[in-house]
Amino acid sequence: MTSIELSTPSTGKYTQPTGLFINNEFVKGVEGKTFETINPSTEEVICSVHEATDKDVDVAVAAARKAYDTVWRKETPENRGKLLVKLADLFEKNIDILAAVETLDNGKALSMAKGADVPMAAGCLRYYGGWADKIEGKVIDTNPDTFTYTRQEPIGVCGQIIPWNFPLLMWAWKIGPAIATGNVVVLKSAEQTPLSALVAASLVKEAGFPPGVINIISGFGKTAGAAISSHMDIDKVAFTGSTVVGRQVMKAAAGSNLKKVTLELGGKSPNIVFNDADIENAISWVNFGIFFNHGQCCCAGSRVYVQSGIYDNFVERFKARALQNKVGDPFGEDTFQGPQVSQLQYDRIMGYIQEGKKAGAKVETGGERHGDKGYFIQPTIFSNVTEDMKIMQEEIFGPVCSIAKFETEEEIIATGNNSTYGLAAAIHTTNLNTALRVANSIHAGTVWVNSYNLLHHQVPFGGYKESGIGRELGEAALANYTQTKSVSIRLGDALFG
Repeated sequence: MTSIELSTPSTGKYTQPTGLFINNEFVKGVEGKTFETINPSTEEVICSVHEATDKDVDVAVAAARKAYDTVWRKETPENRGKLLVKLADLFEKNIDILAAVETLDNGKALSMAKGADVPMAAGCLRYYGGWADKIEGKVIDTNPDTFTYTRQEPIGVCGQIIPWNFPLLMWAWKIGPAIATGNVVVLKSAEQTPLSALVAASLVKEAGFPPGVINIISGFGKTAGAAISSHMDIDKVAFTGSTVVGRQVMKAAAGSNLKKVTLELGGKSPNIVFNDADIENAISWVNFGIFFNHGQCCCAGSRVYVQSGIYDNFVERFKARALQNKVGDPFGEDTFQGPQVSQLQYDRIMGYIQEGKKAGAKVETGGERHGDKGYFIQPTIFSNVTEDMKIMQEEIFGPVCSIAKFETEEEIIATGNNSTYGLAAAIHTTNLNTALRVANSIHAGTVWVNSYNLLHHQVPFGGYKESGIGRELGEAALANYTQTKSVSIRLGDALFG
């Protein structure tokens, strides 16, 4: 059986694919293994899905390679773009079920899944559909006797490994640029959240993609993920997740066929509030910067720095704002924060909270479980923190932030950069000069001014330092999936008459 009847509170019954999506069909795994996926709101099993092993990765890669060699590399850029746009249209047409499944399996608020994740995924696919026929080389004038030009060619078979915090959005971020540039894909979803990726896979065939061009498998990182990273017939691997696992992916890629690697990894991003900031606006965005998606964002503004002149006022008002965040059933209309994704993540986050308390940090609000069922954690704010505390240095990936005081611009630039990460940062000020000076001085791939978490498919996203290699989104992502070929033709030879 490769599908099952399930239901969600917002849509009622629907058909959930459970097989591995290979060659445009849902199939059982070679070894017949399955694994359960858990509803994080209830801690109950939703269903079981087929588990990909290294043997299934082999099957998916073979399907992708055949599609690339026989069909896809001959497809016109215009038609690649049309297929991506059709897929985007189907995402929008099926927004209710995609959002509901995302909420059921991941725990994020339905309002967020329907208002942000699915529309942004569709927008990303449509954006790269527009790029498909604009991948261009150029003529280089080297001398009068030679005609020299470059081509931007696809890499081939691309392995892609996505995380559990934004399953559908990361699905689109990976597939969009890879397909637009003429590659084929074997994508592994996170073992915690396989369901929405499989529903999205069902739309691939409906959109008209040839068999084998897009393959979606469910499985574990230590087996299927490792097999993708080390596979000798995968030409490129893209990974989004923790820095620890990113290192393993890179080692595996280097130890096999030296495949091209892009990594979008962790962060510990500074969110800086100056004395002259619009304090209400700053509080709103700082709240959104850390508590959006239950703090499960690689770019979350988890290190909050407030200038001394407004520090006390800010802390009191920020506490009050955090208490307004509705925590509860993600299918509730006014819910802002649902559960963490799994028991493992819940335990990890609560462990960091205990570490903060032991280290002497003050809990301004939160710091405990919310309710008695599901992986819910209260929005938590620490003050009285020092830079050497774990809660200030390590990525928590939950609804936990630490607030510290600073005095000068020079001081906060140095402190903000005092991290092994460099994914994102934010600056809150009404002084344009301050905003530009600090933005240009912070070591981060994205800097927001008077806002936070404003991602868009047109804008490159990625990190400095240990936050990754390469860029997602925008024109920049095309470079992840193309290689440059130079062709030089000597003119005037007998061969050409």
